[in-house]
Amino acid sequence: MKILITRDTMSDIYLDALRIRHEVFVDEQNVPLDFEVDKDEAYSIHFVLYLADGQPIATVRLLPLEETIAKLQRMAVLPNYRGQHLGEKLIDEVERFAKEQEFTTIELSAQLTAEGFYEKRGYQSYGDIFLDANLDHIHMRKDI
Repeated sequence: MKILITRDTMSDIYLDALRIRHEVFVDEQNVPLDFEVDKDEAYSIHFVLYLADGQPIATVRLLPLEETIAKLQRMAVLPNYRGQHLGEKLIDEVERFAKEQEFTTIELSAQLTAEGFYEKRGYQSYGDIFLDANLDHIHMRKDI
């Protein structure tokens, strides 16, 4: 397995990220396409996890918000590959990259069903539950 990173929205890596996100968010969770692909695409750093054979199977993006704060977004693992700790591998890489870029805090809005996953990775919930794309979410953050 390998994780590739891009900021180029014309790259194959980015297009692989979009395909994964489309399958998970649009097809599986019924998130509207115009909500899923947004104005922040070009400002984000996109991470894609590939199998040894080159098949893209998981993705996440990191959106810089302020000088020291970035937001983790659009975490998606294809259904056939869930339960294999791939999300953890992506989070580890995002945190490594964020530290290297001198970010000190990562924020995210977790689907409520994923809150426990992020808590195990050291993220803390705050605020009230809210609807985003018709799914319950909670704000979370971690100092890295």
